[in-house]
Amino acid sequence: MVEGGIFLLLFCLTIPLANWMIGHVGTVCLSNSPCLLPVAPGLMAPSGVVMIGIALVLRDLVQRRLGAEFGLAAIIVGTAISALVAPRSLVLASAMAFFISELADFAVYTPLARRRLVLAVIASGLIGIVLDSLVFLWLAFGSLDFLLGQIVGKAWMVLLSIPFIAYLRRRDERIGLTPA
Repeated sequence: MVEGGIFLLLFCLTIPLANWMIGHVGTVCLSNSPCLLPVAPGLMAPSGVVMIGIALVLRDLVQRRLGAEFGLAAIIVGTAISALVAPRSLVLASAMAFFISELADFAVYTPLARRRLVLAVIASGLIGIVLDSLVFLWLAFGSLDFLLGQIVGKAWMVLLSIPFIAYLRRRDERIGLTPA
């Protein structure tokens, strides 16, 4: 329960942190434009994408520790937080992208998680990443020009989480802890 509570708190914090990073963290920060980070050679993305990649993984961990009901509740709370902290011009795009991507993540993660945790996190994360990027960019800007940068930036965070996910799975097996 304690780990689940920590994962839930961290999940909720990723949303305002992503919005703050967009305006304050990056290698390039132009006025009236999001701060950008390099995500691959010659490819930049708004800095907040790293937090969204982490959010997808943390929601999976909330569900693993606290159960599917908490996973769904986290999506609803996260959507509300997203709507509250997003810049006024991006509220709809931010909230809808968050809700749709996290719900898709939940739908892919849930049937895979008990048998193949690492695969579940990767597959659900990739689906969530693509949907979040598509929905956000289309609703916010009516364009998919920055799609690749968004996907790559979020994917890095999911991939970097895999050693931790594998560690949790092994530790859970060793101490006899079963998923919620």
